[in-house]
Amino acid sequence: MRSTAVTRSTLRQQIADALRDEILAGRLGPGQEFTVKEIAEQYGVSATPVREALVDLSAQGLLDSVQHRGFKVHEFSVTDYRGMVEARSIIAEAIFRGIAERGMDHLRDQLSSVRRRAEEAQRAATAGDLNVLIGYDLRFWRELGALFGNPYLSDFLHRLRVQSWVFAVPYLRRVPDLEGRLWNRHSELVAAVSDGDPDTAYALVTSYNTHSLALVENLTR
Repeated sequence: MRSTAVTRSTLRQQIADALRDEILAGRLGPGQEFTVKEIAEQYGVSATPVREALVDLSAQGLLDSVQHRGFKVHEFSVTDYRGMVEARSIIAEAIFRGIAERGMDHLRDQLSSVRRRAEEAQRAATAGDLNVLIGYDLRFWRELGALFGNPYLSDFLHRLRVQSWVFAVPYLRRVPDLEGRLWNRHSELVAAVSDGDPDTAYALVTSYNTHSLALVENLTR
């Protein structure tokens, strides 16, 4: 019984992750509707873990339940995006100052991994490779946020970053060439955090947010 429960839980997470990736890739666009049956048939699984996965994604703000019809991909607005960016900024500042106050001595091993993620995300951003960037960028911020040691805060930041990408991706996909147009100062941010310099780290995030807002607002006009 326990083994069956674990298997279903794992399948539920796998389906949720797969659908989230479909949304982030833009293959499931804003407002697109589907049923539990359609997803179950697509992945060749039973309806129960699919329904649970869709409920999980709804709780994360990525899907909306449509009465008697199934689910649809949530449609975020520019106003929503501005709110996400503001919330991200507040959380990032708290994390940077918290890390600086606690010191970096016990975080050196974790920082090495964050630094590698930063380099990978930076290369993808510089090249304008959106497919590669999204995955590395989410992992980079997930690991950077985890340095603070508060999983509730880092999980909330991760959710905001996923939602931000979900909103921005359909617009960014319309740009023929993103090379040189995406923010790519991840390594500088890691250096500032490593140096215990929250002011510089926050200034970098502010530049990132300003750049992202300007780019997205220009594309949505």
